[in-house]
Order: sequence, then C-alpha cells, then structure tokens
Amino acid sequence: MSHLPGPIDPPARLLMGPGPISAYPSVLRAMGAPLVGQYDPFMTATMNETQELYRQVWGTNNDATLLIDGTSRAGIEAAMVSLIRPGDRVLVPVFGRFGHLLAEIAERALAEVHTIEVPWGEVFPVSAIREAVERVKPHLVACVQGDTSTTMLQPLDEIGEICRAHGALFYTDATASLGGNPFEMDAWGLDAATAGLQKCLGGPSGSAPISLSERAVEVARSRARVEAGIREEGDAVASDFIRSNYFDLAMILDYWGPRRLNHHTEATSMLYGARECARVLLLEGRDAVIHRHRLHGDAMLAGVQGLGLSVFGDVAHKMTNVVAVEIPEAVVGDAVRAELLSDFGIEIGTSFGPLHGRVWRIGTMGYNARTDAVLTTLAALEAVLRRHGASVPAGGGVEAAQGVYAAAV
Repeated sequence: MSHLPGPIDPPARLLMGPGPISAYPSVLRAMGAPLVGQYDPFMTATMNETQELYRQVWGTNNDATLLIDGTSRAGIEAAMVSLIRPGDRVLVPVFGRFGHLLAEIAERALAEVHTIEVPWGEVFPVSAIREAVERVKPHLVACVQGDTSTTMLQPLDEIGEICRAHGALFYTDATASLGGNPFEMDAWGLDAATAGLQKCLGGPSGSAPISLSERAVEVARSRARVEAGIREEGDAVASDFIRSNYFDLAMILDYWGPRRLNHHTEATSMLYGARECARVLLLEGRDAVIHRHRLHGDAMLAGVQGLGLSVFGDVAHKMTNVVAVEIPEAVVGDAVRAELLSDFGIEIGTSFGPLHGRVWRIGTMGYNARTDAVLTTLAALEAVLRRHGASVPAGGGVEAAQGVYAAAV
C-alpha cells in the first residue's frame, strides 16, 4: 500500500495581507456543524435566515438577497452574465486590477464594453462618470467599490442617481470593502452588488453574497430558461436566455425562493459559514465594525509611516482595511515577505501589474482588525527590515500605532 499523507495540519499563520484573512473562530466552528439534506426544514430555514441577515449587511430591503456557491468571482459572473445580453453596452470605470476583471467578464458575456481609466492610486470624480454615462448610454455600469490592488475606495453615493437618470443598471463589486467600509445599497441606488467572505466579513473564500434590486430581477427573469430535466409546464423559455447554467440568476432565485427549484445542491458548510459571518457582524453592529476597521487601519497606516515608509496612492480615498506600502529601495520586497512568513508566521501581500514589486499590501480586516495583530505585524516588519539593512526608527511603527489607539481612547 502506498504511503498516505497525514490529516491536514496547516501551520499557524497571521494573515495580514489583502485577503484571504484569518477567519473568525466562530465561523470555522459553524462550518464544522453537521450536514442536513438540502430541503430539510432546518436547511431552508437557515437559507431564509441568511437572506435576512445579508439584507441588513447590504443595507437593503431587496427580497433577492442570497448567496452564490463559489468564490467572490462566482458572484461577479452570476451578476454580469445574467444582466448582460450580447451586444449590450457596458461601462466600466477602471482604477485597478479588478476594474479590468469586470471589463474582461463583460467582454466574455459578449457586451460592447467601454472603459474609462484613472491612474492607479486615484479614484474617479463623479463628473467623469457622469460624462461617460451620458456619452456611452450604457445598459449597465459596473464599478468596483474597493480595489485591493491599489487600496482605493471609489465613492458610489452619487453614481446610482446618474445611472437611474439615464436608464442604466448600476452594479458594484464590493468583495474587498463590504463590512469594513460604509455600504448602503438602497440609499445609493444600486441594482446589483456582490462580495466574498474572505475580506472584512471574516470568513473563508467560497461563498459570494449577492443582492439584486427589482429592476435587476426583472432583467434576469426576462431571460429565464429552466433546464429541461426540471422544467414544468408553463415555465418560461426565453430566446435570449442566460448563457450560463450554473450562474443563471433566474434559476438560482427560484432555488432560494418558495419554489425551491432543484438547480444545484447548496454548499451547506459554506452556508453555515456565511450565516455566521453576517451574524457576527450584526451582533457587533454594522457601524461599530466599520469604526473598528477604520481604527485599526489608521493605526497600521500610522505605524508604517512611523517606520519611515511611504504609502502609495491617495490616502484620502484609501479603504479602511488595507494599506499599500512602497517597498524601500534598499530591500528586496519578496525576500522580506518570505522572511516575515518563515520567521514570524505573518503573511503580507504584494500587488499586480504596474505595482508588482513596488508595494506591499498590508490588511487589517475582519478578525484581524484588532490591536495585537497590528502591533505584532509592525514589530515583525521592523525586525525583518533591519535584518535586510533598511534604516528604520527603533520602535517607530509600534509607537506610532499606539499613539492612534491612545488618541481614540
């Protein structure tokens, strides 16, 4: 008999990158709960509870608030392939890697894609988005809220009104921002929004919360085609049906709705985890969680600056939960990251595209938005930088962060 590996035994890690992050212990415990059948009354009741919890997380009354089984990108694809017909005009404001991703997915959905761009490290003034909407006349505006590649947070509060005035749907990818930054789906006029658990929501990747306005639901339902094996007499069969089966929001809505259409088997353990992520957030209080992310994000920002390091981008528009630190010329960025991981068990991130090798991205989100995680990371970073020959003030990072905490008290 061949040698079998032992049981899974991951090393101890403090995940202080841009995500994934260390999950809340109660989320991991919830995911170990026993399985039940997908139409067990406990299962359907848990699905209903999860929907109501996420309505509060999103700041919405949308009935169509649920989970997509898959990573955050699964939520993005479900929204975009269900809301975009071939040939539809889609406008994507790009201010980082994940704006390019939205344009990529829209193109794969056979949209006529229009992009506008600002340099990485900036966000769009609302006037630029208004001008583009008036010029392009899109069916859908797709915009990232917080792009972790640049750490920037795009203001959304005025875009919905512009879209509504010009007959466009408004979708945002809030994967990196939801839970740690303000988000008001109804007040901001959003028609669709998606996220993941592995950032500020404090869970593992693998479930994608989504919420849809009535306008968005109408578009998805107008493209409904129930698959033949479960189709019943009277079911719609649209000629321009949604071209993905797995990400068909019309069928997924019926799976989560009273019909309980047998579209797929819900990822039970991920449902438990997603429910607990929302429950923990709401138990602490939505505003309190945002304040906690802001406090520890400010402490980390002050701490890296206290080490004499420069911060990338427009800090006035930075997300609360991640900071991009410019790598000093004296050190090799990947070598510092590797040593933090091997010697201290701490993970920080690099970035993509024009920022690869130029910045580290350090996150303070979810369970890791707490004082000990911030101070431990700063102390370890100082030690590694010194070992690599960088001249940094002794204790400068920890002292600066503690100053932020003292001022908050």
